Amino acid sequence: MEEFKEEEIESILYIGREVSVYKIPPLKKNEGHRAQEWGDLGSPLWKGRLRIIERSSGVALQFEDPTTVFAKADYDPAKPSVEAVLDSSRYFVVRVEDNGRRAYIGMGFLERTDSFDFNVALQDYTKRWRARMNPSEATSDPSPHVPTGPKKDYTLKEGQTFSISIPGRSKPTSAFASGPNLLGGGSGSSSGGAIPALLPPPPSAPRKR
Repeated sequence: MEEFKEEEIESILYIGREVSVYKIPPLKKNEGHRAQEWGDLGSPLWKGRLRIIERSSGVALQFEDPTTVFAKADYDPAKPSVEAVLDSSRYFVVRVEDNGRRAYIGMGFLERTDSFDFNVALQDYTKRWRARMNPSEATSDPSPHVPTGPKKDYTLKEGQTFSISIPGRSKPTSAFASGPNLLGGGSGSSSGGAIPALLPPPPSAPRKR
């Protein structure tokens, strides 16, 4: 039982079945990376699987093949280790740190749907991380789907009625018409803002004998 308690539970947030890793040149300017500057993208440095693994200690990106782990990068939303390139939605730059040493590698997906799912997985974790770090902000922000402001009472008070006028139909007589009108009319008479009934059609022309 003690050994079971010491084991850390893992949660897989994303699996990329095939990703490519590239050796990238140093960043010359402070304007971001471009995949077109990495050389022949058809000849990567490494190919394998990528998993985003969440543990109690944090989240890590793990590049692996069936036998070995090629590289591992911890992901901290406070200082993200993943940066998108400027000229493609399928390529990223990942910061890898090991025993104080830091290196940058390029990463590419075959399909845009794979890179989209990768982005979504990191964004979902970042939202949960922010909610855990600042629980007051997560509860204080009102939901955009809930209307704000004082609630209005639309229930009918005692003795109040309302009427509906349908164009093309004469106004029916009703016992409710004698009460006050919620839509602004004072009584059931045709005076005020009531809509008058439509006029009857003109008589037909007399037939010639």
